[in-house]
Amino acid sequence: MLPLVIQLVHVLKRFSILFYARNGVQQRKNSWQDGVLGTNCPILPNKNWSYHMQMKDQIGTYTYYTSTLMHRAAGGFGAFNIHRRSVVPLPYMEPDGEFNLLVGDWFKADHKVLQQILSSGKPLPFPDGLLINGHPKSYLFTGEAGKTYLFRVSNVGLTTSINFRIQNHTLKLVEVEGSHTIQNVYDTVDIHVGQSMAFLVTLNKAVKDYYIVVSSRFTSTILISTATLRYDGSRILASGPLPGGPTYQIDWSMRQARTIRWNLTANAARPNPQGSFHYGAIAANRTLILGNSATNINGKLRYAVNSVSYFNPDTPLKLADYFNIIGVFNLSTITDKPMPQPAILGTSVINMSLHDFTEVIFQNDENTIQSWHLDGAAFWTVG
Repeated sequence: MLPLVIQLVHVLKRFSILFYARNGVQQRKNSWQDGVLGTNCPILPNKNWSYHMQMKDQIGTYTYYTSTLMHRAAGGFGAFNIHRRSVVPLPYMEPDGEFNLLVGDWFKADHKVLQQILSSGKPLPFPDGLLINGHPKSYLFTGEAGKTYLFRVSNVGLTTSINFRIQNHTLKLVEVEGSHTIQNVYDTVDIHVGQSMAFLVTLNKAVKDYYIVVSSRFTSTILISTATLRYDGSRILASGPLPGGPTYQIDWSMRQARTIRWNLTANAARPNPQGSFHYGAIAANRTLILGNSATNINGKLRYAVNSVSYFNPDTPLKLADYFNIIGVFNLSTITDKPMPQPAILGTSVINMSLHDFTEVIFQNDENTIQSWHLDGAAFWTVG
């Protein structure tokens, strides 16, 4: 299979550096191209960089985004879909079309203002709204009655989980970030920050317009944004109350998440399959417990993992590792589990060996939802 080549040209002079990460895409044997500080060198103004990636069996719905300096809040993101090869069957009928929905929270403040707020040691303010493909309302999706469409929905926001629903229509979940799922049917689905899901929606109602609704989750003030699903030939605008969804019910969201299961029979028998489907039978040779915390360091609000708040060194970590540069990082800076000790600033690096099979436990003792970006490798949720 030929590699995918993505060439990026940085033409925005007022943005000093750029990195592009791709949520959910595995970086097999090329972790220096995962688009984050520490592995990639930045793309400077008026310069370009080509990413070379082997997609192989990662069929699915993803997003890309800029990973530094709050550029993501300024719109530095987009859809990144990987389609199947013709010899690879889908575990569902070929849809008649597909739509991308990039949904996220929005702030009136400029991205530089948001960056200054964080740099001053304060949390981000409450969002000013939600956007669907850059619009607070009236974005239009048109399809034909009787046909089935694939809706690829991604939460590209900074802080806010969302709930997604379509008036009088059901959502058949078929894929989550490259993993085909057991095809459960939902009326409404929670999508957390960084997540991407794909749903089959059949246009089997009367020919008219219907509301597409997203609303914020776990917030005291509920933010709502709408778009329109229009049947081709419709002359009737969407009407009636917006379809309701959950607001603060955390247990509801957790129960729904447990219904999402991997379809182990999909895309397994293919030319040159990747990986194993017997992860439950492989003994873990190491356990990491990663506990996140919000703490005060030098008078500023900082976030830490196992009491270490990450400090980015001047020398990229991959270069320091490759050239054995001493003093850039220390493998003993961070422990394998949370310890009762004050938080510090440090360059935390966890050492692993090739073919290690590691159990990772995330421990959140805060009263807010945390989104973890596990970059460039394969992770399977087991509990």
